[in-house]
Amino acid sequence: MSGAVDLAPLKARATAPPPPPPSAGDPGAIPSIIDVTEATFEAEVLERSMQVPVIVDLWATWCEPCKQLTPTLEKLAAEAGGEWVLAKVDVDANPRIAQAFGVQSVPTVVAIAAGQPLADFQGVQPEAALRQWLDAIRDAVAGKLSGPPSADGEPAEQPADPRFEAAEQALEQGDFEGAEAAYRLILNSEPNNTDAQAALRQVRFLGRAQQLPADAVERADAAPADLDAQLAAADAELFAQDPEAAFARLIEFVRRSAGDERTAARTRLLELFELFDPAEDFVVSARRKLAMALY
Repeated sequence: MSGAVDLAPLKARATAPPPPPPSAGDPGAIPSIIDVTEATFEAEVLERSMQVPVIVDLWATWCEPCKQLTPTLEKLAAEAGGEWVLAKVDVDANPRIAQAFGVQSVPTVVAIAAGQPLADFQGVQPEAALRQWLDAIRDAVAGKLSGPPSADGEPAEQPADPRFEAAEQALEQGDFEGAEAAYRLILNSEPNNTDAQAALRQVRFLGRAQQLPADAVERADAAPADLDAQLAAADAELFAQDPEAAFARLIEFVRRSAGDERTAARTRLLELFELFDPAEDFVVSARRKLAMALY
């Protein structure tokens, strides 16, 4: 059935480990240290931070503390080999960047990840403190950025999210309750995680489908006023790759029922809609028919 109940997206996340830092001769390598201007800020800082953290060093030629801090940052950036990028900004030559960061004194250092400021500090810091700060940045963005591009210039695949791996392993073992619990755990900390939301809807449906009696449709046809029978039959029809029949069954029940039973049927129907691409013709048509049945 087109677009329906496809578990492939649940298992399609990247599983390869992150690639090693690119070497200087790698044509896809990220430069460790760059000078940034107002003209290049968007590409070299904001867009680059979608791949790796960008550490913005805001300095000035007259700043003596800057002459102590910048060489240490350059040393650490060279050691990182592309794991993060040091972007140096001369605040006198690029005042709009300094203004955007609200710089009140230099040196000021700001970590950018996914286009957003993540952490910052002002003044000179000892190397040990810088290493600790950078380690914290690395831990904070682990698994959340695309990583350095590969040799062909394409972004590297993201490492697998262990939380999704746990859910997928449960699913492969037929443990639908375990998979549902794993996806709920993700949503507890990330309520707007659309991948987890979609996966949870699919797992809930598949879990119900495994419990259906073989004659679910026949039972429902014999008891058109039985809400539970109609819900089970709709699941059975959808699992049998006939979503139009499932939708029509519940729309008809909504049309004939009232009160809590009508609400329950409508709620289940909306849940089933979410298993499909909302642009599918049969989904659009069913939504229109549901609206007519409600009024």
